[in-house]
Amino acid sequence: MTDPIPAGPAEKLRAAAAARPEGATAAVVLADGTVLWGRGVGAFGSRVGEVCFNTSMTGYQEILTDPSYAGQIITFTFPHVGNVGTNAEDVETTTPAARGLILRADVTEPSNWRATRHLDEWLKSYDLVGITGVDTRRLTRLIRDGGAPNGVVAHAPDGRLDLEALWRQAAEWPGLEGMDLAREVSCRQTYTWSETLWDLGSGYGTQDAPTRHVVALDFGAKRNILRCLAAAGCRVTVLPATATAEEVIAQKPDGVFLSNGPGDPAATGAYAVPTVRGLLDSGVPMFGICLGHQILSLALGGRTEKMDRGHRGANHPVKDLATGQVEITSQNHGFVVVPESLPPEAEVTHVSLFDGTNEGIKVKDRPVFSVQYHPEASPGPQDSHYLFKRFMDLIDSRGS
Repeated sequence: MTDPIPAGPAEKLRAAAAARPEGATAAVVLADGTVLWGRGVGAFGSRVGEVCFNTSMTGYQEILTDPSYAGQIITFTFPHVGNVGTNAEDVETTTPAARGLILRADVTEPSNWRATRHLDEWLKSYDLVGITGVDTRRLTRLIRDGGAPNGVVAHAPDGRLDLEALWRQAAEWPGLEGMDLAREVSCRQTYTWSETLWDLGSGYGTQDAPTRHVVALDFGAKRNILRCLAAAGCRVTVLPATATAEEVIAQKPDGVFLSNGPGDPAATGAYAVPTVRGLLDSGVPMFGICLGHQILSLALGGRTEKMDRGHRGANHPVKDLATGQVEITSQNHGFVVVPESLPPEAEVTHVSLFDGTNEGIKVKDRPVFSVQYHPEASPGPQDSHYLFKRFMDLIDSRGS
């Protein structure tokens, strides 16, 4: 026998059922009982996760295939998603880990010379459930004011949706705090990467004359990050998230890269933090981004905490404290490093101009640094590409 639904959510569910619009084939049901009706797109069924929002105006295919979105349902604040279609090149991982998507406008026919598939067909092929016709401005305000809620996005072609069952899915989902998702999206075995950045007219290139060897620990690495490393002159060896320091060092790397990824960094830290501590002791140059930045901070003795709404979009201003320069960055994270918890040897290098949160650190006595944002810019501005050169300079200076 199931427990009765609390009065607040029960009242919202009853009101939503009575106000269901004609033609609705999909709904978003939040853990507080809020229901947003719409029209389904993509696969059929229901998916539960944390409902977040992304403010990017371009790059929806890259966003949907970013492994850092594991466990999340993405609300796009930009209304026209699907207008440029999809293709086989603009993907960041083989199997998307996002739980679903929420859109304002209906998906139109693609209008772009690179498009090979309609977004709806592409979503079905990856079993991604979506909804259109939602007031995404209202939903974004709910997230902004109350934090990212647990929710369900459901799509039934016949329009039959059991709101009570969907609410229970949302209410019973444990949430991302304490959840280790990096292990789920990481590669299962070691592999090498040589593909370089995309170029108009020729597509992706190949690095066939590398001058450095970088080992990338895959906590959910995006392909364009690996392309940036290869384009910088690296032979890239990718290891699973659970690799030990001894396994990394056995590859004889010139540098180690700590990738982005999803989930709670403290949960991932059960296996990754000891590895990074061992690598810190080895003296090998290291560069971390996003989850890699958080894991490095934990390895140094710092602490991370859950953010109410997170940073997701391609328009986040970040200040470099050393130069005073401001770069517009691409971001996707729901946890943040607490700067007051960092030891004296860790120097804060970058801060967010949106909310003052930590965006980067360096280790004073070692060739190690990290940033919270995504310098590979896929999608997003390329203001932060200089960080890959900074990493190469650290590697080269150690070898000279």
